[in-house]
This record gives sequence, C-alpha cells and structure tokens, in this order.
Amino acid sequence: MYRVTKEIWFCYGHRLLNYNGKCANLHGHNGKAVITIETPQLDSLGMVIDFVDIKKKIGIWIDDNLDHKLILHKDDPMIPSLKQMGEVYLTMDVNPTAENLAKRIYDHAIEQKLPVVEVTLWETENSYATYRGR
Repeated sequence: MYRVTKEIWFCYGHRLLNYNGKCANLHGHNGKAVITIETPQLDSLGMVIDFVDIKKKIGIWIDDNLDHKLILHKDDPMIPSLKQMGEVYLTMDVNPTAENLAKRIYDHAIEQKLPVVEVTLWETENSYATYRGR
C-alpha cells in the first residue's frame, strides 16, 4: 500500500454543551487537519494522489466551511443571539469536539470519492483526535 498525508491548518472557535470544564466556555483553536490517503497502486504519474487535489477537494472545503467559524452544537442556546446579530456560525448534531470534527472532515473526503484512511485533528500542539475508517 502507498500512503500520502496532507496537513491543512485552520482556525476555529467552539464550546462544548453539558461539559464540566473550561471547554464549556467559548474559545478558539489553531487546528491542523492531517488527512491520510492510501491506495494499493500508484497512478500513471507515480502518485497516490496529487497534493494539489487534496488541497482542492478538502483544503478549500475546510477554508470555506470551518476556517474562522464558530462551531456549535445545534442546541446551543447562543444560536438565536448569533442569528439575530448576523454572525457566522456552523452547527453540528453533536458536540464540536476534536473527535467529531475529525470525523466530519473524513466524511467530506469520502463524499469527494477520496480513498481516505484517517483524519487526525490537532486541537493544540499536544492534543489530537483521529477518526479512522473501517
């Protein structure tokens, strides 16, 4: 098997509902998504995939949908106020944890028909979560 990995940096804010700790407060991260793609054979150019294609299919989506966004649980009581003020935010059906964000990026890669193996989301320089397909 051949494997390539692309790192994509982005900034986001979030908070966790029903959490007893600092992450219950609004805060932000300089996150890094690490996307790993694997294939049994190389293409005619000798590549698993061109890194530019990963940037186009995943990096641009991250820039458009996650970068500099406030990511909240769909039931967050702050949403009506944000909506009223015209603020930009993104909701998830689950708490916007590093684990759930890694899975969301993985799911997008699958939607783009990429043979993604796993996505790791670095939330800080020493804390990360990985979602790996079956």
